[in-house]
Amino acid sequence: AKLVVIGGVVLPAGIVIFPISYILADVLTEVWGYGAARRVIWLGFACNALMVAATWVGGALVPAPFWKEQAAYEAILGQTPRLLGASFVAYLAGEFANAFVMAKVKIWTQGRWLWIRTIGSTIVGEGLDSAIFVTLAFGGTMPGGVLAHVIAGQWGAKVLYEAAATPLTYVVVGWLKSQERVDTFDYQTDFNPIRL
Repeated sequence: AKLVVIGGVVLPAGIVIFPISYILADVLTEVWGYGAARRVIWLGFACNALMVAATWVGGALVPAPFWKEQAAYEAILGQTPRLLGASFVAYLAGEFANAFVMAKVKIWTQGRWLWIRTIGSTIVGEGLDSAIFVTLAFGGTMPGGVLAHVIAGQWGAKVLYEAAATPLTYVVVGWLKSQERVDTFDYQTDFNPIRL
């Protein structure tokens, strides 16, 4: 994982696009509920695992004799098992926590105050994702203070990203609810993340 410095804060390069996954997960959970979100989370996990497997197989294949980029391929795409494990665990914990908070707070607020649900679920989900990923991926490779700074920086950036996207989230959620004629409340939902 590439780390960059933006505004004096150390962040993963994925900060540019990754928070969008939480925004989409919020929309999905808000409109279709936790059960639909659970299926999409597992589908996303399976796609990620498939991509990792395909990349690994591609790296393991014997390159053409004239192709001199094998080392670059392995350096860029051959992520270490530690990074992959950290990514997989953080993804599942963060996404399921995000969907759970989103669904439960919708019930508690009786469907009002979408912004509280989106930002609150992101605080929890992205907080878990950031803490788990950074700790598992980089723990022991940098001082604890730097590790905490990286976690706090990316967590804060992701929450700010969500807050900035809130007006667009309102528009998308409103449009989908009117088009799909659905607004799911998870009163009877089994929140077991493993159940498909």
